[in-house]
Amino acid sequence: MSLNSAMNAALSGLVVSSRLAGVISSNVANAMTPGYGRREAELTTGIAPGVQLVAILRDVDTALLTDRRIAGAASGGAETRSAFLSRFETALGGIDPVASLSARVAALDSALREAAGRPDAEVRLQAAITAAGRLAGQLNTASAAVQQARGEADAGIASDVVRLNDALARVAGLNERIRLATASGAETAALVDLRQSQIDGISDIVPIREIARENGEVALYTTGGAALVDGRASVFGFEPRRIVTANMTREDGRLSGLTLNGQPILAGETGLIGGGSLAARFTVRDTLGPAAQTELDTLARDLVERFSATGIDSTIAGGPGLFTDAGGAFDPAAEIGLAGRIALNGALENAPWRLRDGLGATSPGPVGEAALLNRLTAALTGGIRSFAGHVSDMVSDIASGRLAAEEEMGFASARETALQHQEMARGVDTDQEMQKLLLVEQSYAANARVMQTIDGLLARLMEI
Repeated sequence: MSLNSAMNAALSGLVVSSRLAGVISSNVANAMTPGYGRREAELTTGIAPGVQLVAILRDVDTALLTDRRIAGAASGGAETRSAFLSRFETALGGIDPVASLSARVAALDSALREAAGRPDAEVRLQAAITAAGRLAGQLNTASAAVQQARGEADAGIASDVVRLNDALARVAGLNERIRLATASGAETAALVDLRQSQIDGISDIVPIREIARENGEVALYTTGGAALVDGRASVFGFEPRRIVTANMTREDGRLSGLTLNGQPILAGETGLIGGGSLAARFTVRDTLGPAAQTELDTLARDLVERFSATGIDSTIAGGPGLFTDAGGAFDPAAEIGLAGRIALNGALENAPWRLRDGLGATSPGPVGEAALLNRLTAALTGGIRSFAGHVSDMVSDIASGRLAAEEEMGFASARETALQHQEMARGVDTDQEMQKLLLVEQSYAANARVMQTIDGLLARLMEI
């Protein structure tokens, strides 16, 4: 080998060693950076002496990446559903011995029995009225909590749609930049990292699959088959509502549905976007929330009808009993939202004696008469199923649903965590990178020594 060939070989070694050191430094510096793909240099030797760096490749397991994204979407969706059910259970008071719905029913039962034992004691009559008011107030509070959660879900959908549209547009823009960079032979790894970070953000909202296209571009589809990015970015549409009430539904057009490129699509767990936080928010707003409201309204209707039944209070003549609809006369056909409107009969205001003598009574009767109070107690506890039993069954169903949702969330979260650990294990190993750096330093030193030796030989030749 001539001195010129040796010098060229050593020079190429120095250049490549410098590039390799940069690659290793980048790997170590970004070991914990989300979306970063470990760089691997591809080297080759040509006809001319020396080594050449052909390309810097990203080492990413695409199958593992896809599974982790889908698991992340499932975990986010399960967390959203579980949070709603837990919130609903909390609104009912859970198992609180004083503030739970079951405790309110028990307190009313006890107060009515005590009042029947001393019907002449106004303080006991007032205590029963207070207990009844707290029971109605608990239903009002729970109904308000359900509608607030539906409203927050509606606002969350709007936020997700904005984030989704922005991220899809950025992915389409990065696709174009990567295509142009690839065509010009420029390095694209940093752009691909940025694109992966954007796609990871999308996968939190909807579960997606990434499909490789020519020139470094990718296409994105939901696992349900909806095209998100394939050449151009799709656009989602949604109109949020400032306030959501019990009688507002998507079916009657009072709540917005979801559109994709101007066309309505089925939003929810069984739709094209099923599996992520966006679908879960639709489930809370359109399925879980209305179902919870129906449970409360059924309970409220039972309470109204128990105390207004024929034979309990002869003074009301078919009018409202102890509990009534604050929006007007109770109409069984307008049951939706009743739990939020149920209230004590206004006849009891400043007249606790009417609880003993009749809600329609015009003047106090005998103070020792307890017949009506006994019938009110029997109305609360009687029937095929007592009101306490109705409440217990509903609370038990809610707790079971919440436990099932938490179990689903735990499984989804554990799966996501396991896949994240697998992904990290395939990522940057700093110990291995530092070992590579030592080899690069040795290679650099060897090539530098060759250059130094050639310089010495050339100097001797010049002296001859």
